[in-house]
Amino acid sequence: MDKKTVEIWTDGACKGNPGIGGWGVLLRQGPHEKTLCGGELDTTNNRMEMTAVIEALKALKRPCKIVLHIDSQYVQKGITEWMDGWLRRNWKTADKKPVKNVDLWQELNQLVALHDITWKWVKGHAGDPGNERADALANEGVIMAKKITPKSD
Repeated sequence: MDKKTVEIWTDGACKGNPGIGGWGVLLRQGPHEKTLCGGELDTTNNRMEMTAVIEALKALKRPCKIVLHIDSQYVQKGITEWMDGWLRRNWKTADKKPVKNVDLWQELNQLVALHDITWKWVKGHAGDPGNERADALANEGVIMAKKITPKSD
């Protein structure tokens, strides 16, 4: 890996689906590392996986060459296989249903366009050190979300 390439590991977690969720990010460029995490009270595992990637890309100050390690096939396939069709069909699936999580897909699509990204799928909970760190951060995000007081109407 050249020292200018940013390596990113992302993960999402959800206790109940939907339920309380968290996301975690490990960014590494050469000897430099940065971690990010956060959470939400009422969310899904897929939304947390997507939020992790969005927050990772938003943390970058300029366009970068990136290797993005992800254990979510939903996010990886959404970007690398399904996105073109969704855009052609105005955010509808092949069977003409609205794309789920369209708000996050639209944001992700804009952020991905700024960078040169190589997507690398990793098997979750299989010993990849970066993925294990991102998973731990996502679980930290769940703990943070549990401390959020829900808004009362």
